[in-house]
Amino acid sequence: MKARPIIFDTDPGIDDAAAIVIAVRNPQLDVKLISTVGANVEVEKTTANALHLVEFLDADIPVARGCGEPLLRKLEPCPEIHGVTGMDGYEFPPVTRKTVDKHAVEAMRETIMSSEEKITLVVIGTHTNIAILLRMYPEVKEHIAEIVTMGGGLAGGNTNSSAEFNIYNDPHAAAIVFSSGIPITMLGLNVTSHALVRRKEAEAIGKSGRVGNMIFSLFSHYRGGTLDEGLRVHDAAAVAYLLKPQLFKTEMMSVEIATEGVASGTTVSDFRAVQRGEKTPNVKVVTEVDTEGFASWFAEEFCGREEA
Repeated sequence: MKARPIIFDTDPGIDDAAAIVIAVRNPQLDVKLISTVGANVEVEKTTANALHLVEFLDADIPVARGCGEPLLRKLEPCPEIHGVTGMDGYEFPPVTRKTVDKHAVEAMRETIMSSEEKITLVVIGTHTNIAILLRMYPEVKEHIAEIVTMGGGLAGGNTNSSAEFNIYNDPHAAAIVFSSGIPITMLGLNVTSHALVRRKEAEAIGKSGRVGNMIFSLFSHYRGGTLDEGLRVHDAAAVAYLLKPQLFKTEMMSVEIATEGVASGTTVSDFRAVQRGEKTPNVKVVTEVDTEGFASWFAEEFCGREEA
């Protein structure tokens, strides 16, 4: 089976790192580009982290630095979750690779337009780069197969009581992306909070080899849960959806983004308006995940792969 071409738009981030490692090492996916954005930590750090990962994996994948600030608001990073560097817990050697000599938006456009197949965008940070891409170069829309995004949610937030971090940090960008007409699959907190890796899987991963040891070291410093109760590897769920869709249930819904006021950053799904025919579903929303199946899949992606 031919590998699915994807672009990662990301803000590494410990769960981002796990997602990137799985995607790069899985032959079913062909990572054409990693574009970075400021969110979990500042863009200088997320870019350095992306470079560390591709160098660690000895992967021939270009990295392009993107936007450091949201469209209309100030960035609010979360070093309390991922550490000051964004990937605290593992001592990477000094990075020698460099980013491509163009902005991530330009690099994405070039990658999308030069691809023989439609590209899937895997968006696991804020949507700033993607929103600018779609506004500056609307012609790319016809060449994008799908946007799979970790963000939003149907039942509460993790920045305030209603908004999820990736959407909250740039709701105006998310609103542009969600109204673009491109097929979108949303994995929100209602699902990714149940995409758990517990101590049993994490320790097995840590013993699986050099790559697994790196991920386990990062997990030991990750504040997205605990090893005993389960680490919430939100961003890895987006990759799981691409590789193991049978782990998930989905439903087409009408989703809008609140951009102003106290609920800014909230993903709102109006169930009754769809039932009445007043709104058309625009997003495939992931509604359930097989938690045990996800944990087994995640461990196998590390324990079942040979080291490079």
